[in-house]
Amino acid sequence: MEKTYRIGWLLLLLVVLPLAGKAEDLGAQLRKVIEGKAATVGVAVIFNGSELVTVNDMYRYPMMSTYKFHQALSVVDYINREKETLATEILVKQSDMKTEMYSPMHDANRKGNFYITIGDLLKYSLIDSDNHACDILFDYIGGPKTTDKYVRSLGITDFSITQTERDMHESTDNVWLNWTKPSAAALLLETFLQNPMFDKNQKFFLERAMADASTGKDKLKAGLPDDVLLGHKTGSSDRNEYGIKVADNDIGFVVLPNGQYYTIAVFVMNSQETDKTNARLIADISKVVYNYFVAHYKK
Repeated sequence: MEKTYRIGWLLLLLVVLPLAGKAEDLGAQLRKVIEGKAATVGVAVIFNGSELVTVNDMYRYPMMSTYKFHQALSVVDYINREKETLATEILVKQSDMKTEMYSPMHDANRKGNFYITIGDLLKYSLIDSDNHACDILFDYIGGPKTTDKYVRSLGITDFSITQTERDMHESTDNVWLNWTKPSAAALLLETFLQNPMFDKNQKFFLERAMADASTGKDKLKAGLPDDVLLGHKTGSSDRNEYGIKVADNDIGFVVLPNGQYYTIAVFVMNSQETDKTNARLIADISKVVYNYFVAHYKK
């Protein structure tokens, strides 16, 4: 099921329009890519800041670590309100990292009790998808509710963020409580790129961190030419007791050498496919969208 929308700019209101022929063609191509896959796949793409095309956007997809992008925006908003900066240092105690979960920061600082800047925590979270860095940032700003409230203040509603990384590691059921529709993720990316939310240095800092992401090189990135810039945030779950991958995701913005761009969100849910197949599926979607963009929008 694909839809075409126009985005009312300031309020980000979605108004349903009849399907344009070219958008319908893109929807058909995307449906062909996901056809026969033992998974539910949702896609949302915004072209030129105005046209939103979606497939399977009616479902709530577990966000996993893609919500670290949402968190990063709320962290920068928080430090601005508190008259602090990305260079502000906070103390990380050993007790802050007692939960066993993926964390290059913890690996480099096993004893804990060290100072680190907010900027470096954001780099760990966005670039390396560091779970302890994410939770320390949540503790710093007042928890997931602060991120949820901030994103809603931007006019985006089809999502929910209530769980920390610790929460999600305590129970696999909790991963379902951080959810989004693909369109909401693409709209947040678009809002970040187009609205003057932060000063230019803060915006560039976040863009650069997403462009430097060390995860997901076989996902959206694998579907793009080498000279095309991708800034993105991935998210991935473990498999449940039945061998099902709850979520395998990638969201980001794609910038062509001529400066044109689009935003894209791909969520794979309840997949019985292998991790390699999931990644290839996201890469194939990325390639289809890129080729469509070049054919219809590139000047």
